[in-house]
Amino acid sequence: MSLANILRPHTTMTDCAALALRLVFGGTMALSHGYGKLTGMTAAKFPDPLGIGNAASYYGAVGAEFFCGILLAIGLFSRVVCVPLAFTMGVAFFVVHKADKFQTKELAFVYLAGYVILMLLGPGKYSLDHVLFCKKHGALSKGH
Repeated sequence: MSLANILRPHTTMTDCAALALRLVFGGTMALSHGYGKLTGMTAAKFPDPLGIGNAASYYGAVGAEFFCGILLAIGLFSRVVCVPLAFTMGVAFFVVHKADKFQTKELAFVYLAGYVILMLLGPGKYSLDHVLFCKKHGALSKGH
């Protein structure tokens, strides 16, 4: 690989980075956080940080963390699913852990930053978004 290819704004390395970010941020959220909520909690025991009810908070968190996490990991509707994921981590960082030290809420901040970065970066070539949408209709955007 030449230096010119490395310095170009969009390269195979960018697509590999997007894949790695999607797998890490989507996969770990789905498996480490969402799946635990889906299998180990009930809506009645879930906190209600926004005042919308325990059930709505629970189903919103499970939907974002588990289902959107899986979609992000496989690269399907990537930019769209980053919205509820970022929102959920924003609630965790700014509302649920508002009074906590940064060390306590650091993970929520890292996830929030990752989802915003993925929203801006796009899913890359190694995604279902690219397979399903970009080849048939041309690139959705320069970043895919």
